[in-house]
Amino acid sequence: MTGSLIRSFAPVANDRARVLVLGSMPGVASLDADRYYAHPRNLFWPIVGTLFGFDPALSYDARLARLTACGVALWDVAGECVRPGSLDARIEAGSVVPNDIGGLLARYPGIERIRFNGAAAESLFRRHVLPTLDVVPDLLRLPSTSPAHAALGFEAKLAAWRVGLVGP
Repeated sequence: MTGSLIRSFAPVANDRARVLVLGSMPGVASLDADRYYAHPRNLFWPIVGTLFGFDPALSYDARLARLTACGVALWDVAGECVRPGSLDARIEAGSVVPNDIGGLLARYPGIERIRFNGAAAESLFRRHVLPTLDVVPDLLRLPSTSPAHAALGFEAKLAAWRVGLVGP
């Protein structure tokens, strides 16, 4: 192992959850802040703020409250792994222990859709979680909101997330 073992956060969900947004594993800035999508250049909060009509500069707790009120839950596929730095490509494959996503889906049966925040989240899900599920919600990969994924700009990401979270 070349890095330290890191752990993801608890899920953010309530009984209103209809869609689960899954990341791979929080980056260093998020882990340090103990908050989802804390890197200042990550587009997650600006995108969901635009889609659901709230200011992405609200307090973290207020953003979470607005998001869950809109039926969106958050979590990560990996519950723990070894990853030096923040890049998903640096996750050491043999170190991944997935979160209990099946248990979350059972606890919140209203979740009908899973949206992946990028390719790594989808890949980890398909490898570690999908084979364990009896019932599979609608799955869709969305473009990563990470600043490391700069191939698409804000407007293109916003358009894709609009379709994935709220519909065409």
